[in-house]
Amino acid sequence: MDYKDYEDIGVQESQNVAFDFKGFLFKALNLWKLILLCTGAALIVAYFINVRKQNIYRLDSLITVNNDQNPFFTANTSISFNWGGVSGKVGSILTEIKTRSHNELVVDSLQYYKQYLVEGKYNLIDIYKDAPIELTTDKSKPQVLGIPIGIKIINNETFELFCEFEKDKVQGQFYGSKDRISIKVDIGEFRKLIKFGEEVNLPFFNGKVSLRPIANIPNNKIFFVRYLNFDTVVDRYKNDINIEPFSNDASSVLRLSLIGKNKSKIVDYLNATSAILSRTELERKNLYATNTIKFIDSSLQSVNNDLKAVTNEMNEFRKTNKIFNVEEEITQKSEQLKGYDKEKLVEESKLNYLNNLEKYLRNKNDYSNIAAPSSVGIEEVNILSSVSKIIALSVERKNLEYSTKEGSILFDELDRRIDTEKSVLLEAINVTKQTIGIQLNAINKKIANLESDLIGLPKDQQEFLKIQRKLDISREAYNIYQEKRGEAAIVKAANVSDIMVIDEAKDIGNAPIGPKKSLNYMLALLIGFFTPVFLIFVVYLLDGTIHGSDEIEKMSKVPILGLIGKYRYKNNLVAYEKPKSAVAESFRAIRSSLQFIFKNNPSETRASTLMITSSVSGEGKTFTSINIATVYALSGKKTILLGLDLRKPKIFDDFNITNEKGIVNYLIEDSKLEEIITNTHIDNLDLITSGPIPPNPSELLMGEKLKELITDLKNQYDIIILDTPPLGLVTDALELTQYADATIFMVRLNYTKKGMLQLVNSKYRTGELKNISFVLNFYKHKSNHNYGYGYGYGYGYGYGAYGNAYHEKENQSLLKKIRNFLRI
Repeated sequence: MDYKDYEDIGVQESQNVAFDFKGFLFKALNLWKLILLCTGAALIVAYFINVRKQNIYRLDSLITVNNDQNPFFTANTSISFNWGGVSGKVGSILTEIKTRSHNELVVDSLQYYKQYLVEGKYNLIDIYKDAPIELTTDKSKPQVLGIPIGIKIINNETFELFCEFEKDKVQGQFYGSKDRISIKVDIGEFRKLIKFGEEVNLPFFNGKVSLRPIANIPNNKIFFVRYLNFDTVVDRYKNDINIEPFSNDASSVLRLSLIGKNKSKIVDYLNATSAILSRTELERKNLYATNTIKFIDSSLQSVNNDLKAVTNEMNEFRKTNKIFNVEEEITQKSEQLKGYDKEKLVEESKLNYLNNLEKYLRNKNDYSNIAAPSSVGIEEVNILSSVSKIIALSVERKNLEYSTKEGSILFDELDRRIDTEKSVLLEAINVTKQTIGIQLNAINKKIANLESDLIGLPKDQQEFLKIQRKLDISREAYNIYQEKRGEAAIVKAANVSDIMVIDEAKDIGNAPIGPKKSLNYMLALLIGFFTPVFLIFVVYLLDGTIHGSDEIEKMSKVPILGLIGKYRYKNNLVAYEKPKSAVAESFRAIRSSLQFIFKNNPSETRASTLMITSSVSGEGKTFTSINIATVYALSGKKTILLGLDLRKPKIFDDFNITNEKGIVNYLIEDSKLEEIITNTHIDNLDLITSGPIPPNPSELLMGEKLKELITDLKNQYDIIILDTPPLGLVTDALELTQYADATIFMVRLNYTKKGMLQLVNSKYRTGELKNISFVLNFYKHKSNHNYGYGYGYGYGYGYGAYGNAYHEKENQSLLKKIRNFLRI
């Protein structure tokens, strides 16, 4: 298809070019060195991470939650109660094991806020029980937090304590009260010789250092001790310890597990957790019995005092009176009175207990300290059941306080249930008190009838019987309370915890569960590979430059006339000085292609005019102009090269001539044509430089003088080459198209912006550019391009060489320099 036909069809812009996956793939393959370098670096980082990380272990233990009940005084009463059954206890244990209060007890008992360390290859290693030294911490005095305290063993009697401080104030903590303070120290290194077992009192450490009986401890061996924030340690173990049902079929069997770097510490923590948990549950289970014993003890003390007083009264009476015996009939009545007095004592004890219980319920909020009703012989089922439920709910509320903030809806629900049971209990107490009152009235009447039969006795006998009755009642009461206390003590001693250890934690050579070294290498491989690929993808998406001929074919219908490769040389005269080079051959191929264009568009004169332009500076416009002119001249064509880039003249340097006179002088009628034409050392090649830079280059190129110049040159030469300004920067090139029989638009791969092709397409569609063709510069043959030479040429003009004239030159960023450096 010739150019006229092509012009009739017009140029269709490709506004939306689909993502070129193939081009991206070849771009990534072209940068395989970068991908390999990043992958290798990531693997090296993973290696150093792996060798620096300590092994991580997981150990576990098994406990079971039972619901063992213990009869207290009666067969239907329990000191421990079934507080929600086994499932309720399991839920309570699952909650308690994760509470701060529980973990504080464990950490405090094991003193895990204190670390024994030794210098490892990469960091300090916690050796725990393997340390030959042992520190006794004075909990009433502060210890420095987070800073290792060095202990260098000099011999079996002496050690050197040293520590280094970077600031004059450090954080310290009292492990008794857990309060933290700021400690003032001297900046620099502290060193002091101390004897083992000697009390040490320093601003940052208070305690004793002892030597464990371990043989063969090398002298000058250094160990470290580091104190940690108690709250931080507790919080760490609270979050790390895990508890869960062993299986669905055995929900009351729980598995405790913990991960860490030291297996001995894990074992001790798990076993201490089980032991403290079992002890705490037993204390709660014994709470009812303990409260009952306290109640009996207080009553027993009062009865004991009464018994002593009555005994003393009887002894005094016998000293002053000679009555030791009374008549048999009187004795029988006295025994009956004693029986009624005993019944009265029991009922009064019940009434007294119920009055105290009612007062306690109305005035207190904590109901966990209620004594057992059966301790005074109360057997009413409603009272026993309500007391049991209230104590259970009260203990449950206390447990909830460890893990739930006050004001939670859970507290509201428990309080509602407690209030309901309290109302039921108060009603039961009122009914029982009325029943006891009726029984007491009946007993009192019987006592009054018998006492009336004894009125006729002598006063001394009546007094004797009265004292004897009081003494018998006191003894009876004392014996009852002693018996009840003994029963309560037996029940308490017989209680066992509902928490039992099935399988203790033990180090049986467990393999480490981490670090996952293979996983780290896999992640490093993925990160090292995909990170540069992703960056290449982003750069590829953001890259607006042209990379190959296939992209030009997609974006424009303008044909590609030729390709020029990269080739480094000292000047622009490659076609003349290196005629056998591949780049010289490229220009000869372009010359051949131009012959077809000139034949299809014959000039009215003997000369054909070729205009060479580009979008911006640095794309090889001047380089191409010089070499195309050279190959035409070497072929015998009389050729002249015009430097029409009046703003940035360059072509004179390669021919070792000056730019004192040129086209500008002719256009301003300062010189004649023959005065500005310069014969070069290349046969058949003449040159007209641009001359001095004018203040109005566009106006000069639009004048009639330039038209006269072109007309005169067409009569003298065969080929006229116009080296014009960049089309994308100024409009001068558009003014010069009227003189051109053919136009070459230079495209430098990996440099020219795709948007410039849209500019060319637009100018071509409107007819401002005719007979235009693309020449690709800096072409390098790759598998992702369709054809081209494997050679090339490069020259010293950088990106934006026009910047000094048209734009201010910007310094390249470091990222762009790296990108340009890696670009192949």
